[in-house]
Amino acid sequence: MKLAELAEPEILPVTTENVVRLPLGLLGFEDIKQYVLLSKPDEAPFLWLQMLDDPNLAFLVVPPAAVISDYSPDISPEEVEFLGLIDSQDTLVFNIVTLRSSGNGTVNLKGPIIVNRHTLIGKQVVPLNAMDYSSQHPLPI
Repeated sequence: MKLAELAEPEILPVTTENVVRLPLGLLGFEDIKQYVLLSKPDEAPFLWLQMLDDPNLAFLVVPPAAVISDYSPDISPEEVEFLGLIDSQDTLVFNIVTLRSSGNGTVNLKGPIIVNRHTLIGKQVVPLNAMDYSSQHPLPI
């Protein structure tokens, strides 16, 4: 499934009904399965993917459209089935941001977090066309 027309993410209110579940966790954090999306208007378009069990730990994420206009990860049929996706409008897509001590930031475009917007089940995937993207794509200034 090509995710060329990615839906804009909704800002989810912080309630237990809006917990994003990542059954396989994230790379390096495989044991953490539940997160909540948090946002502050003054930090838009960035959001926080906060660990539900440890609110002191969170990943800074961004919708890819805020970084690169033609981002179109191609995910495998197995990933589509795992997430229960019918079409690209079922998805929320986020990319993890890394802030460097130099003040520069990068975005991992090779390992997007794909979330089914209806079930809030997600997975960090490696797209079939990952070679087209960088794991350290510079944040636009």
